[in-house]
Amino acid sequence: MSTNLNNDNRVYHLNISKEHISKDIFLVGDQRRVGEISKHFDKIEYQIANREFLTHTGYIGKKKISVISTGIGTDNIDIVMNELDSLINIDHESGLELKQKTCLNLIRLGTSGAIQKEINIDSVVVSSYGMGIDNLMYFYCNNRFDNEIQNAIDKQLQWPNFLSKPYVYAANKKLLSKFDDFIKGITVTAPGFYAPQGRKIRIPHAIKNLNEQLINFDYNGIKITNFEMETSALYGLAKLLGHNSLTLCTILANRATNKYSTNYKKSINKLIVCALERLV
Repeated sequence: MSTNLNNDNRVYHLNISKEHISKDIFLVGDQRRVGEISKHFDKIEYQIANREFLTHTGYIGKKKISVISTGIGTDNIDIVMNELDSLINIDHESGLELKQKTCLNLIRLGTSGAIQKEINIDSVVVSSYGMGIDNLMYFYCNNRFDNEIQNAIDKQLQWPNFLSKPYVYAANKKLLSKFDDFIKGITVTAPGFYAPQGRKIRIPHAIKNLNEQLINFDYNGIKITNFEMETSALYGLAKLLGHNSLTLCTILANRATNKYSTNYKKSINKLIVCALERLV
């Protein structure tokens, strides 16, 4: 088993050691958003940067909190999740798993585009499920997809055989319960920003009615609400590694109405303050 450590005992990509993180970690795509969260800390203890990965760890009162930027995409989530887990659940001298595992709370604060016309710009959508239309989780054994939603997606979506089958993971119920008053739904995690989300510039699409299929999906009142590019990997890897995960996204655009946020920074900051109040 590889311990993926540098010579200074820090994980390879994140460039951090165990003491640099807390058990409660906020994940953001954009490096600049790390400081927008850590400015609410009473004290910042560590600030570490490497490539697109920026880590701030500090305190609100006596509560230790970390914020890490992941960059864009499930491939980056794959790096972040595995390296964070290895810091706390691997004995790096022997390279073996620790018998007593540590569970992290991983909360992604992101931005997203809604696909249902009734979802307002600048509102927050909580991902009760993450649906991956990428193929990342198929590279891992022991996948435990959410079977009921999975079966409904298999039946309702006319998914072409030449693409990976969509997979679904649920959010952590305890974290999800803290946001019962918010819009909830299935968040689609796409492997790209353009064709995988129904955007066309010059190249024709392999799935011509992708957005229409997603809009019309319904399982006992559970709808597909929005697109982004990280949640399915976060939920899937958290499930397999024994961590708790949740995604909250500010809606910056509505694909059904072609409306866009005119003050997205204010909306994102409102999400940050709300998440800190409810989770910290």
